[in-house]
Amino acid sequence: MKPMKATQLAVVLGMGLFMVACGGGESDGPVVPPPPAPAEYAASHMPAGWWTDAAKLEEGRKLFIGETNPDVNCASCHGKDGKPVKAGARDFRKGDRMALYSDSVWFWRIAEGVPNTKMKAWKSKLSEEDRWKIVLFERNFGLAGKGWDPEKHAWVDAASLPAAGAVAAPTSAEAPAAAPAPAGK
Repeated sequence: MKPMKATQLAVVLGMGLFMVACGGGESDGPVVPPPPAPAEYAASHMPAGWWTDAAKLEEGRKLFIGETNPDVNCASCHGKDGKPVKAGARDFRKGDRMALYSDSVWFWRIAEGVPNTKMKAWKSKLSEEDRWKIVLFERNFGLAGKGWDPEKHAWVDAASLPAAGAVAAPTSAEAPAAAPAPAGK
């Protein structure tokens, strides 16, 4: 009877290892902040007004699932719902982890890929605008309704961010000088 128990144990352990290797495990590794975006990406942020733009979000969805460009299909690894279908792919549904990624870090990783992983660089196949659309769509899985505030260095309610074309009110130091009164006739 002992050989049978050893065989059963080996099968159970083997199946467990197989599931983890194929992405069946729920762990995405320890939750640690990613490295900061390099200088050429650090000042890049979502275009104004896009965090709440439903049309841009839909364009991002079509890019993500490969509908717009069949050469780019993020869902083939990350799943149509943000749940990875391939081992090692980031789970975008985990808000606590994804909140550690600023929009510029997310954009950088899409553009340049992630070293020592299967995540390759997409900047040769996606325009800058399309990469931002993908960031917009991906954040929807774990950070729905949020937008990155570069001044606060945090994810905030997207509706609180400036809309497209909005101009911040000048501070007293930036206030334009009063125009001289027109000369009287």
